[in-house]
Amino acid sequence: MDKIESALQYYNQKSKEIIDAVNSNSNLTADQIIEYGEEIAILEYKITALEVAKES
Repeated sequence: MDKIESALQYYNQKSKEIIDAVNSNSNLTADQIIEYGEEIAILEYKITALEVAKES
């Protein structure tokens, strides 16, 4: 497995963990939801960049 594929698996797992944490918690504050959203956005950006790099 190459480095790009390893990084993709890592970031996808981190993204899933955040989504699971949000979905399993019904007592999140607005600030927590925003923070989780920012983390997801960063991870999605990295995932997209890695997928583009993998295709090149």
